Amino acid sequence: MQLINRDLAKVIIEMAKMWPVISITGPRQSGKTTLSKLCFPDYEYVNLENPETFDRLKADPKAFLTNFTTGIIIDEAQNFPELFSWIQVISDERKSVGEFILTGSEQFLLNQKIAQSLAGRVFVSHLLPLSIHELSHENLLSDRFESVIFSGFYPRIVEKSIPANLFYPSYIETYLERDVRSILQVSNLNLFRKFLKLSAGRIGQLVNYASLSNEVGVDLKTIKSWFSVLEKSFIVFFLQPHQRNFNKKIVKTPKLYFYDVGLAVSLLGLESESDIQNHWARGALFENLIIAELVKTRFNQGKSSNLFFWRNNTGNEVDCIIETASDTIPVEIKSSPTITNDFFKGLNYYNQLKEKQSEAYLIYGGLESYKRHKNNVISWKNSFELLTSI
Repeated sequence: MQLINRDLAKVIIEMAKMWPVISITGPRQSGKTTLSKLCFPDYEYVNLENPETFDRLKADPKAFLTNFTTGIIIDEAQNFPELFSWIQVISDERKSVGEFILTGSEQFLLNQKIAQSLAGRVFVSHLLPLSIHELSHENLLSDRFESVIFSGFYPRIVEKSIPANLFYPSYIETYLERDVRSILQVSNLNLFRKFLKLSAGRIGQLVNYASLSNEVGVDLKTIKSWFSVLEKSFIVFFLQPHQRNFNKKIVKTPKLYFYDVGLAVSLLGLESESDIQNHWARGALFENLIIAELVKTRFNQGKSSNLFFWRNNTGNEVDCIIETASDTIPVEIKSSPTITNDFFKGLNYYNQLKEKQSEAYLIYGGLESYKRHKNNVISWKNSFELLTSI
């Protein structure tokens, strides 16, 4: 088994020197427990899904939380909501840093309790599945993006060499049975499966709740509720339109993406890498690959996403806008390994609207990075470098 070094580790270790509490949230099996143990090898580890451990904590929370010499890692912390109030009390009494490491899959429960009890005392981080950069650093990144898209990025797939077409169906079933049924009380899981598959077919598209409602056969409120759970449990995310500049005639509806593109591939029913090559969603899956990589890069730096997209009502658009303190950087994404002048149309149009033109970037399906006219062409394998170069 090959353990992969995680980019977030450095941030977590540094923040533990400054904050009393560190929280690590993310989707199931993204590596939160492994990361915590590697960053804090001398800390005690407890899992609140262990009934015996849970009962001991519930019987005497203060004794449980103070009966350690260095620090404590608490896995699935959201299972005991009262925990956060006790941590607040103990943390304030001791005035120490880095004692409590909390992990959990359900962002909405964990963050809700953090907001109530641990405001100003906790550094909140998100660990997503592996990134292109992390695979590249370990020399595990294929030169074929179709291979990377098909395999996806969950650590177990890479570290234990599990075939993706065997991993994801089981992962989806576990998610449906364990999370969806308990959280949403969904009585008809077949409808939710249908919703998941239809969502995977809408990657990179503007979200149309009404269309999904009609196709799935449930009301609009239910569709929005299901999306809310997918978003908060780190299955999907929405890229918001950038609306700050230029004119009011722009699209205001977000786009839909999956945090792990391999999961989307499985939901689309693709069973091999070759299935992606000629599939109608190939370009959308590649776009998802890159957008997710940029989001992971931000999260692995301990930062929130600064990514948007831009589209006006006449069809001009840019796939990704990176917002900095002083500028908006346009990024176009194309799966083709061959560059044509048409690929720069959106970038050039966007820059012409600005008073001061900025660097523009094209991330494509090829392996070389270079300058073309005024634009920067970047290989998909180096896409993570974009957020460290601007």
